[in-house]
Amino acid sequence: MRQRDEEPRARLWRRAARQRGYFTAAQALEDGYSYQAQHFHVRRGNWIRVDRGVYRFREFDDLPTGENDHLVRWTLWSRDLAVVSHGTALGVHDLGTANPAEIHLTVPPGFRRRDPAVVVHHAELSPDEIEEHEGFRVTTPVRAIAESAADRLDQDAIDSAVAELLARGTATKGQLIRAAQHLGTRAELAVERALHTERA
Repeated sequence: MRQRDEEPRARLWRRAARQRGYFTAAQALEDGYSYQAQHFHVRRGNWIRVDRGVYRFREFDDLPTGENDHLVRWTLWSRDLAVVSHGTALGVHDLGTANPAEIHLTVPPGFRRRDPAVVVHHAELSPDEIEEHEGFRVTTPVRAIAESAADRLDQDAIDSAVAELLARGTATKGQLIRAAQHLGTRAELAVERALHTERA
């Protein structure tokens, strides 16, 4: 069966399944739900309203939640422009001791939306600084360390993230230094300190 011949629910369900059950009003409209039909499904409890124009299928609330499910919501909130970054990205990669209370997102310079639950950083990221995860994008471990260092994350958190990344063997000291240099003196100094601590 071709996609356009499917029922709207099947199309939207398939899309939402890739996004941990979340979807936007625009995506629902694209998959065949009028705004009136969307209102009906929210009122009936079939869809849970998560934010303005962001919904989740009720069935996903009954499933075990993943540690990073909430990050999909913020990707949709940003209209797929945000990349999970800084200390939040370190958490996604399970690096170091960073545990920020806020969610850090990097968005393009023209992005204007705000929410008290997120810290928005503006930057143009290159494709090699981004990884795809289930339903959201995140900065690479090397970029996450460098941007966290530039953002004055506690030195102990930078030290532990650098040590863990190098222990995994998925990045080199040179890659860390170059990424930090790209983000400025503060980042470079913090990463160099972490590398010195790691050698000691």
